Amino acid sequence: MPSEPQLPAEPLCLVFGDEDFLVRDRAKQIYEGWCAAAGGMDHEVVDGTVRNADEALQALAKLNEALQTLPFFGGNKVVWLRGANFLGDDRTASSAAVTDRLTELSKSWESFDWQGVQLLISAGKVDKRKSFLKTVKKFAALEDKTVSEKERGGRAAMVVRQRLDELGKKISPHVADELILLAGANLQQLHTEADKLAAYVGERDEVTRQDVHEIATRTKQAAAFALGDALGERNLPKLLRVLDEELWEVKLDTKKSPIALLYGLISKVRTMLFLREMVRLKWINPKGGYQQFKSQLEAIPEDRVPEDRKFNPKSMHPYMLFNALGHARKYSSAELVQAMDVLLRCNRQLVSSSTDDTLILQQALVQIVSKAA
Repeated sequence: MPSEPQLPAEPLCLVFGDEDFLVRDRAKQIYEGWCAAAGGMDHEVVDGTVRNADEALQALAKLNEALQTLPFFGGNKVVWLRGANFLGDDRTASSAAVTDRLTELSKSWESFDWQGVQLLISAGKVDKRKSFLKTVKKFAALEDKTVSEKERGGRAAMVVRQRLDELGKKISPHVADELILLAGANLQQLHTEADKLAAYVGERDEVTRQDVHEIATRTKQAAAFALGDALGERNLPKLLRVLDEELWEVKLDTKKSPIALLYGLISKVRTMLFLREMVRLKWINPKGGYQQFKSQLEAIPEDRVPEDRKFNPKSMHPYMLFNALGHARKYSSAELVQAMDVLLRCNRQLVSSSTDDTLILQQALVQIVSKAA
């Protein structure tokens, strides 16, 4: 059964942050939950998206009027200031008139009789230095939906699990991470992917890896992984078939090039080298499961890995690394070093040789997959 969302107990709730989707989704959830609990039809939504200071003052006037107007038939009332874009530090928010009015309202709310009235405010960026936030946080529920780049992977997985839980479905951590690897870390897109998966599995309770691969939308980056994965699998027929497909795409898309494909292969081999070295240093156990691998990866001290994110395994998607760990076991360290040398020579040929690009890449891949160092 879908789980019931938790609702704030405080009469005023401010939901804000730089991730618009999370703010909208949570605010809608609270508003609908509060309205259902309150009953009646006298609830109000005030549009908080404005273009200038005058419109911001008009929105605040409507908000104050809504709070002061009792329901026609009695009972409780819910008011939502939706999408307020004047609580940050931009020009409209910095207007003296807007700042003063927000301060006045927040001060008045401290002594306001909230009996039977609930106020929800959803906003983007909120300036935490201003007196408005400092005042309302004394008596309001604050939900900050800001997501840092470091948190994005974990938050993305949480969005997938929570949405599927709401729909009465389960997904294991490694399957959720594989979905993110394929579909990307855009939270709104992942919310949609979770809806698609729930509909696709029908009466089944759990989403499987096969479901994800059959129905999930793939980003261009995920599609680019196919060539590297075929190299990692050391599967020459598959590798040459995927190469042929990728080279056909190059002809159709001017943004793609054989050199870009080569750089993707170099990145794959470099990742496998990193993993073999981490196994040698006993930072990770190659025989453990995904959750153990993920915990071991997070435990590696920051000062033991490169600062450059391009060369830092901890900045890569954990499921991609876990998947590559199985590939790394198919090559010896010496073979991977030799593969880097082959790809370097391939790079020089692609830049300076008149030989067909397809032939150059095919020869390099055959040499890597078929010949031990």
